[in-house]
Amino acid sequence: MVGSGVVPAGRKGARLSGLGAYRPSRSLTSEELGRRFGRSAEWIEIRTGFVSRWTAEKHETVAVMATAAAGEALLDSQLQAQDVDLVIVASCSNDPRAGGVAAQVAQSLGASRAGAMDLNAACAGFCYATAVAADAVRAGSARHVLVVASERMTDLVDPDDLGTSIIFGDGAGAVVVGPGDSSAIGPVAWGHDGEKASFIKIDETSKFLRMNGQAVFRWATSAVHPVARSACERAGIALDDLAAVIPHQANLRIVDQIAAKIGAGRAVVAREGVTSGNTSAASIPLALHSLRRRGAVGSGDHALLIGFGAGLSLAALVVQVP
Repeated sequence: MVGSGVVPAGRKGARLSGLGAYRPSRSLTSEELGRRFGRSAEWIEIRTGFVSRWTAEKHETVAVMATAAAGEALLDSQLQAQDVDLVIVASCSNDPRAGGVAAQVAQSLGASRAGAMDLNAACAGFCYATAVAADAVRAGSARHVLVVASERMTDLVDPDDLGTSIIFGDGAGAVVVGPGDSSAIGPVAWGHDGEKASFIKIDETSKFLRMNGQAVFRWATSAVHPVARSACERAGIALDDLAAVIPHQANLRIVDQIAAKIGAGRAVVAREGVTSGNTSAASIPLALHSLRRRGAVGSGDHALLIGFGAGLSLAALVVQVP
């Protein structure tokens, strides 16, 4: 089921004005994981596309990584913490006993005027949070919104489970959303398939993440591309005008199939997962950060962001690169 996500005519616009990222200091290679499970690095890389994935140390908490990424995004946007009206943190891996991450981030940055809220749409969380932020700016509820996605997915992974251990990693990415041209952040296209929620879930006994990988693959490669194309239509952006397609980095086999079905042949397809693994909500902002850093996209280019995952939830929107 897909929502309308249409911005009424005459409403003011929103744009991305800054990017930030945090990548943990330790990288776990497929070769290391292969030794754990008696597999070769090539075996893992064929199935995931991932050569390595970032793994957070004990001190690199969800809040610490989120604050670091958010601080870089503020610097990139040339704003001060006091300019922020709202902080939204997307995460599915924060321990709820630790309290809200957004309030911790706002406090650490010195954003004393800001509202703070956490949002959990799992791997689609960044797209959902960006859409909420853009609508808050358009409606006048906030002028500048800090959107952060931060994950310690390795906390949720059973180290003895081959199916998840070779996929997930940790990290954080952030953007600042502020006032701008009406086309700089397009209307969101989003939806869900709650009947398939059992495909990705936390096991009640072990408390580890369990996933039906084959079922998720079939769903993602059939359900996601129509929503992504809808986001382009709602934004009034032709596929040939896209500079980048940035799907959630679930695994690169899924990324490649979704990109092929969308059909934006001139666009660069993000492959951040090669070195970062699947960082859930953080994978899209991390990928956007990487593409801009290496010059694959430039300011003003149109990028299609596509989030999908547990729930099952999905969302897509077209943004202009800051």
